[in-house]
Amino acid sequence: MELINILAAAAGSWAFGAVWYMLLSKPWIEAAEIECDEKGRPKGGNATPFILSALAMIVVAGMMRHIFGMAGIDSVDKGLIAGLGIGAFFIAPWVLINNAYAMRPFKLTLIDGGYAVLGCGIIGTILTLF
Repeated sequence: MELINILAAAAGSWAFGAVWYMLLSKPWIEAAEIECDEKGRPKGGNATPFILSALAMIVVAGMMRHIFGMAGIDSVDKGLIAGLGIGAFFIAPWVLINNAYAMRPFKLTLIDGGYAVLGCGIIGTILTLF
């Protein structure tokens, strides 16, 4: 049952990411300095980032499930708050560090860090629903 919860949480966060980045595609492409074709689509795109992001969400959801079990986080409100906290205080700062050293625009940190915070909030919520 825990594996199903982990996969459901990962899928929920991954699906949210698809919507997040579709809505913010233009500012993200600009901030990430992605080269685009004449139609405004990224050049040379393939499925690799989508596959890797799905696998990464499974890893994150699995580790969050482990942490939640050890910490006794067992209600939806605790799961949401803990998930938002993990995104805001673990993942988003790491994104900020990487973007700062790569001299990327702060807008990229806001977009990617925002997804980390909300995506982890979704994972935490789904993990504690069942």
